[in-house]
Amino acid sequence: MEKLDVIALGGNAILPAGSGGTITEQFSITQRTMDQIADLIESGRNVVLTHGNGPIVGNIVVRNEAAKDIIPPMPLDVCGADSQGGIGYMIQQTLRNILERRNVRREVVSLITQVLVSADDQAFKKPVKPIGPFYSKEEAIELEREKDWSVVDDGVKGYRRVVPSPRPLEIIELPVVQKLIEAGMIVITVGGGGIPVIRKKNRLLGTEAVIDKDLASSVLARDLRAERLLILTDVDAVYKGYGTPNAQPLRDISVDEAAGLLQDGEFPPGSMGSKIEAAVEFLRSGGKTVLICRSGDLSAALEGEKGTRIAGT
Repeated sequence: MEKLDVIALGGNAILPAGSGGTITEQFSITQRTMDQIADLIESGRNVVLTHGNGPIVGNIVVRNEAAKDIIPPMPLDVCGADSQGGIGYMIQQTLRNILERRNVRREVVSLITQVLVSADDQAFKKPVKPIGPFYSKEEAIELEREKDWSVVDDGVKGYRRVVPSPRPLEIIELPVVQKLIEAGMIVITVGGGGIPVIRKKNRLLGTEAVIDKDLASSVLARDLRAERLLILTDVDAVYKGYGTPNAQPLRDISVDEAAGLLQDGEFPPGSMGSKIEAAVEFLRSGGKTVLICRSGDLSAALEGEKGTRIAGT
């Protein structure tokens, strides 16, 4: 779709690591991010927004556990839907207010979004995605026994629940997203990677998992035929040798270079690795450009001054 950008907001764009987490703080951080996105909209681009939900979904899980003796806890797919509503509301209201202040007449809408995964995905046999709070060894043993959770020791802070992270296959509400875009709406969708669902006998059923937000955003961008996928994260660029004394920022690379570095194990899985994988999949399906940058650097990155630009073939 001409002049269409899919913008994937990391959870840090709303609740950075180390922040207090109050709702006032979350709105303030969201506003700083939305100001730059409003600049993009004013320039004539169409945008679709996606977002992560960690650590917010982890906080929802904590509330679940804290209130379990009073009200029944909700399954993880419902917690994901809960986070879509709350985060979508913040983004929707904040962006709408900014556009109103600038006299830009555009409607903003959040869409609860399901994403199809395979019930046979190997991720269901090997959960790796950590969520929620840390537990002591004794608590972890009890949770494994009582709730049949998979719990692992991170070697530093203690034990955490890990859940499956299956690959996204299809955005269930894609036709709705397309119609909203055609009607001139700014759509917020695929929150937290989407609510994972499986298809069984022509029915959709929620499943306890967390889908990678960047991979889901790549599927969305591909199916919408977007020109660009913009991934906002908590680092200023993609680095070769990240975390070493010889770390080098990569400013402009080709999709083949990115794929080669990914294959060589240059990027850790689950963090930058999934972002590069998402970029490669989008570009090899016809996308033009992927930009990866810090959430506060979007405007500068679009000018080529910051971030990493990955070009398609």
